[in-house]
Amino acid sequence: MAIEPDQLDQSGLELAALLRRLRRQAGLSGARLGARCNMSQSKISRIEGNKLRPSLVDVEQLLRGLEASSAVTAEIMAVARIAQTEWQDRRGLHRKGMDKKQLELAGLESVTTEFRYFLLSMATGLLATPEYIRESIAHAPPTQQAKAVAMKLERQTVLLNRAKRFTFLLTEQAVRYPLIPPDALAMQIDRLSSLARQANIRIGLLPTRVKYSNTPLSTFTVYDDRLATIETDLGAAVFRDPKDVQALLERFTSYEEHAEFGDSAQELLSEWARHCRQ
Repeated sequence: MAIEPDQLDQSGLELAALLRRLRRQAGLSGARLGARCNMSQSKISRIEGNKLRPSLVDVEQLLRGLEASSAVTAEIMAVARIAQTEWQDRRGLHRKGMDKKQLELAGLESVTTEFRYFLLSMATGLLATPEYIRESIAHAPPTQQAKAVAMKLERQTVLLNRAKRFTFLLTEQAVRYPLIPPDALAMQIDRLSSLARQANIRIGLLPTRVKYSNTPLSTFTVYDDRLATIETDLGAAVFRDPKDVQALLERFTSYEEHAEFGDSAQELLSEWARHCRQ
């Protein structure tokens, strides 16, 4: 099912309204429904007010407590699945301020143990040199750029936490994309080579000669096994449904099987950096 950004904006409100309407039709108070579902009245109130995003398990519990028909359950679970996906519009993020986004990412990184990044066309900020970062956000409002660069660089300290594990899969295009001048790009590639030697970081490369997928590709990140994001030039979709997260984990694993790691990856990085310096 295709999900449009407008659907993502409205699905949370729609789900809250549907659950509220069902409860009222059933003639139940929030307290009585909570007793049936082993859920607090305040939680039900927050869900119905669209102040709390319910998990799919929460919605299933509520529907059982409401004794909803199979047809109604199927309809509401479809809405709940969409509501588990959040669309973050890039223009909207710029209006809020890039610092807000950096704080959100830092918070997410602080509670994540295992990170998996598939990088299709560019390196992510955690792997980037200052010059690379500055150029990657050149489209942002000038008043936000200096602070955003500083915050992105500060977030890189998470890589030093040996309790966290990182796997980065980069296509050859992502590594060699000429975002910055050749000499600066060589330094960016050198940084990848250095980070790949760190015990808690794995960097895998997918050269253009390798066929590893028959489907269209997207940049995505999986945080543990509970949340994933897919990025486009227009924004990012955030997925919380375990089925969606698992699908991306399986896709990541299939790509990982074709990637070059260790010494072979180091040889490729050295070759690509040398080409930049010639």
